[in-house]
Amino acid sequence: MGSVTATVAPPTGAHVTPWFRTFGAIAAAGFRRHATYRQAAVAGLCTNTVFGFLRCYIFLAAAGAAGTVAGYDRAQLATFVWAGQGLLAVIAIWGWTDLADRIRTGEVAADLLRPVHPVTSYLATDLGRAGFASLARLVPPLVVGPFFFAVYVPRHWATVPLFLLSALLAVVVCFGCRYLVNATAYWLQDVRGPMILWTLGSGVLAGLYFPLGFLPGPLEAVLRYATPFPSILQVPLDVLVEREPMSTGLTLVGVQAGWAVLLLALCRLVQRRAERRLVVQGG
Repeated sequence: MGSVTATVAPPTGAHVTPWFRTFGAIAAAGFRRHATYRQAAVAGLCTNTVFGFLRCYIFLAAAGAAGTVAGYDRAQLATFVWAGQGLLAVIAIWGWTDLADRIRTGEVAADLLRPVHPVTSYLATDLGRAGFASLARLVPPLVVGPFFFAVYVPRHWATVPLFLLSALLAVVVCFGCRYLVNATAYWLQDVRGPMILWTLGSGVLAGLYFPLGFLPGPLEAVLRYATPFPSILQVPLDVLVEREPMSTGLTLVGVQAGWAVLLLALCRLVQRRAERRLVVQGG
């Protein structure tokens, strides 16, 4: 038996350009990897579309005769649903166990021997995956929804770029959460327990099952600013449907950025601690 540790210095000075080139190459590889599973993408798209119809009718029923609920009108709710169905695949809130599987089998030792930090490598791969999902899974629901429902179209030109930035930050925040859940395998070996807790909690707290605006105001505020979950899904959707003024949207995107930085730093800290105790059988 032997311990495996790795120390990778952050890019500085003349190393910045090669670092970005390497990061881009890994992201491109992640894009190509997921682009090969075209049938899976089509199947997932069909599933998301079916659930889009179900969720949209449920939310419109919740709006009732008044036509508004929790600050959303019927058109905003329709956009919330269809954009959310597409964004769900982009952020990949469930199902990612790549790191945990490699820890269990010992293959993570190869990750630690590479010149790129594991957090950086997995993040780049995940961004490449999200890039493909944006084309294959996000755009189609945004096209299908308006054919069957009256949807909300943003009234301010700045909303679209702000939504794209918010969606990118949502991917990073979600990656950070998933990486931490997977990293429990360094100590537990079996991550089924943490994964079940993540699956059950993230959907509710991120605004997937219902907009968090349906909750009492103080509880919604606590979730928005004190936890990273709304930054995964609720915030980019609220930005897109312009539920609140642009100034509030900018504040929420700033909160997302803060969570993204904090979670990535925490991922690196957990990874460093794990490397000090990791023992790989056989060498």
